[in-house]
Amino acid sequence: MNSSSTQFVTSRRMSAYEPIHQMSMWGESFMSNGNLNASASMIMDADTKLDNQSEDASQGILGPSSKYDQEATKPTDKVQRRLAQNREAARKSRMRKKAYVQQLETSRLKLVQLEQELDRARQQGLYIGSGLDANPLGYSGTMNPGCVAAFEMEYGHWVEEQNKQISELRTALQAQISDIELHLLVDRGMSHYFDLFSMKSKAAKVDVFYVMSGMWKTSAERFFSWIGGFRPSELLKVLLPQLYPLAEQQHLDVSSLRQSCQQAEDALSQGMDKLQFTLAQTVAADPPGEGIYVPQMAIAMEKLEALVSFVNQADHLRRETLQQMSRILTIRQAARGLLALGEYFQRLRALSSLWTTRPCETT
Repeated sequence: MNSSSTQFVTSRRMSAYEPIHQMSMWGESFMSNGNLNASASMIMDADTKLDNQSEDASQGILGPSSKYDQEATKPTDKVQRRLAQNREAARKSRMRKKAYVQQLETSRLKLVQLEQELDRARQQGLYIGSGLDANPLGYSGTMNPGCVAAFEMEYGHWVEEQNKQISELRTALQAQISDIELHLLVDRGMSHYFDLFSMKSKAAKVDVFYVMSGMWKTSAERFFSWIGGFRPSELLKVLLPQLYPLAEQQHLDVSSLRQSCQQAEDALSQGMDKLQFTLAQTVAADPPGEGIYVPQMAIAMEKLEALVSFVNQADHLRRETLQQMSRILTIRQAARGLLALGEYFQRLRALSSLWTTRPCETT
């Protein structure tokens, strides 16, 4: 019986869709055993196993189907994510391109504005160049042209602001405003000159020859220039008549200040003369004809660094002179002094413009 059952189950497993073959197997089983109950029991067991196998087969068919569906959806989700990432990358790329184009446009507008300001400054005569005032940038050939343009543009804005302050001071003195309001204008005018000294100090670090030569000034201003600026003692002599009446103590203090300025100026001038002498000796140290200048040039470069110190000391003397005068004078006298100082430089610039635009006689 056991062998028959085994043969039956195996046959069912091998050929579930051959009923005629199954019926012959059942007949052989009945004949060999001669027991109907056993055969019925065997058939029931076989049917039960068949049902179980059918259920297993159905589960096996349904199981992989759902698994296949899941596997089929996976590539679709991956593609969707990839498409979303591509869209986001494209959006960011468009934003970067737009920002870059806007930056280029902003730079172009700034460049156009810069050129317009340079043209306007040239027309107003604020940038006077070489000895014949032909170069609007005043480029002497040593300083970086970009640095020259930046410094002279900054100086041009400084002159424009000074002209505004001169007009405000003139109006304030005529209107007899309060001392408190006048004090604010005086402080602002003083700070404006201090800003100029700071600008010159930065430019001297780039090219001290350019600053000392005064190429950024008009020709008439350069005629009175001393170490890249005005000589304090001479300026006090020019402005003193504009400050009268002075009290006796004020007159003594101004005279003492002018004497101190002269002593400091003489000391700086003597230092400059000594530097020129030692520099000339250094350059001409070795006999001519050898054609090797590297050692002399290295030493000369070290000595030239002292020129920056001379420019800074001269501007420091100018700064101290302005501060001392503001302490000696009353607030209204200080306002009149700043007004006279500003108008003095305005007249020098006007004289330069008249000189450069004069009709030249042909021979």
